[in-house]
Order: sequence, then structure tokens, then C-alpha cells
Amino acid sequence: MKKALITGISGQDGSYLAEFLLNKGYEVHGIIRWDSVFTTQRIEHLYQDPHLNGVNLFADYGNLTDTGNIEKLVNQIKPDEIYHLGAMSHVRVSFDMPEYTCNTNALGTLRILEAVKNSGLPIKFYMAASSEMFGASIPPQSEDTPFHPRSPYACAKVFSYYITQLYQEAHGIFACNGILFNHESPRRGETFVTRKITRAIARIKAGLDKKIYLGNLDAKRDWGFAPEYVEVMWKMLQQTKPDDYVIATGENHSVKEFLDEAFKYADIGDWHNYVEIDPQYFRPAEVEVLVGDTRKAKEKLNWQPKIKFNELIKIMIDADFRALSLNPPGEGDKILREEFPNRWWKTD
Repeated sequence: MKKALITGISGQDGSYLAEFLLNKGYEVHGIIRWDSVFTTQRIEHLYQDPHLNGVNLFADYGNLTDTGNIEKLVNQIKPDEIYHLGAMSHVRVSFDMPEYTCNTNALGTLRILEAVKNSGLPIKFYMAASSEMFGASIPPQSEDTPFHPRSPYACAKVFSYYITQLYQEAHGIFACNGILFNHESPRRGETFVTRKITRAIARIKAGLDKKIYLGNLDAKRDWGFAPEYVEVMWKMLQQTKPDDYVIATGENHSVKEFLDEAFKYADIGDWHNYVEIDPQYFRPAEVEVLVGDTRKAKEKLNWQPKIKFNELIKIMIDADFRALSLNPPGEGDKILREEFPNRWWKTD
């Protein structure tokens, strides 16, 4: 039985990846931060009493800012694969907390790589890089596009990207960077714009809210479906040689287009009647257009996404309607049944 260690297991990607690896027969260990309130809602359905026989999911308290803790966990668990997803993940907030962001996101990666190197174990390492690293670079962006980061979050990810490459080249660690463009799902955090919109639409439909407060509506992004993206993380570590890959849909759409399609699908009227612009949601340095060139992933990993922009919106709205006991339009659920008849993740 292979062992995997996931940082950030309680996040959107971590929870889907844990399900995927458990379905593959892995023993899965996840690092979670201690907090006075529970932050593990996304993996509660996977939890089993550790005293029972046959349990394959284990949660370990840890923190990416604690070198000794990271070293201890790597040496105790002895994983075959590490999926480094943990981070301070909110780009706008990284401007308010730049030192913490870099300590967690940049030096956190270095701490894990040092632990892998010092362990002497043949651990394969996946680093969750980000399309935000491209920032102001001319689209479409590929593995060969120069980085031009426009936030502390993106700068920290650029450091992580290059330190991962360095440890692969200097120390022979099997280390890959997955440059994932925006990927969403019903488990997306409620402060991220896509989920903020779909959740607010459901709440408006239910009579709980009247307005959505947003920032830059002209920003264009390449939005994909998170379960598909975690599956390709695993594919990267199954290759004979480590490499870096852009993972995206190859399409880009503005926040305005997202609003158009989401409100039309939910059938609750013109979004202009519900959306207000709040300056606090603008970034000091904006990233206008991100769209990925995925030719390398298609050729070398035989991967291409099934879910694109319109399908993604329908899936997310159906889930948010259902969460409030509303009758969902249903097209999103139909898309999931047709595209993923052998779905390995829990219905959200």
C-alpha cells in the first residue's frame, strides 16, 4: 500500500485528492492546522475512528512555518508521495499579510523539500504552483512563458516553483510543479469569486440575501473543475521522469460573463439588479487575463478537461441550491452523471 502525505488536506483540492487516493488504495495522511474551531468540514465524510481496523486516512496536526514539525512528520510517516497543497491561498488578502504569506507559501515549500532531502527516502514531491505566477505576462501562458507576479501570493509561489526545480536538479528529488489555473467546485471557499457568486444566487433565490458585493468584473480567468485537476496531480507523480505542467481549460471568461451565465441559469433576473462594486475587493495590482496553453499536458499526460465554463457554473449552482433545500435546475447534476459515471468523490 502506497502512502501519501497531503498538506492542506482540509481545503478544496486536498479533500478531493484524499478521496481520489483512497479510491486508488493509498494510505493517506493529511496535515491540518490546529484551530479553536473545526476547519475539517470538507473531509468529515472520510473520517473513521483511528482505533478501528483498516483505517486508511489519518490527520496530523502541523504547520508549514514549523521546521521541526515538518521534519518529524516526514520521518514518522515515510510517505511515497507528498502533495504540497497547503498555503495562504487568498490572493487579495496576501497584500494585507505579505510576510505571513511568504513565510507560509515560500519558506513552507523549502521546509518540506529540506525534510525530503534529509530523510534520504525516495519520496516523490508535487508542488501546487499557480497561474497567478504569470500575472501580467501576455496570454496564453505555457510552461515557457516568463513569470510576472502581481501579488505577494504570486511572488511566494514563484519562489516555490524555482526552489522545487532546484531540489530536483541539485539533489535528485523527484519533484514536479503543477501550474494550475483557476479550478472551482461546490467545495470552493466562499470568499473566492466563483463560489461567492453561486452561493449568493442561491441565497437570493431563498430570500436570505439581496446583494452581492464584488470587485473587478473585467478580470478574465481560465476556470476548470477541481476534481479533474487533482487527478492530474497524481498523474504527474506516476511519470518516469519529473516535469512541470500547465493545467487549464484553454478558455478564458470575465467575471461579468460568469455573472451573465450564472444568473441566466438560475433564472432570477438581471444580475445588475443585485451586484454592487466594493473598492475593498480590488487588488493594488490587478491581473487582467489568465488563460492556459495545455498542449504539453495533453501530449505527455494524455489529459484534457471534460468540464468547461458553462458546465462548471451549472454544477456549482445546483450544489448551492441543494444546500439550501432549493430545487436545483438540474442540468449540472445531469452533466456530472454523464461525464463521470464512475465518480470517485462524494456528491456535494
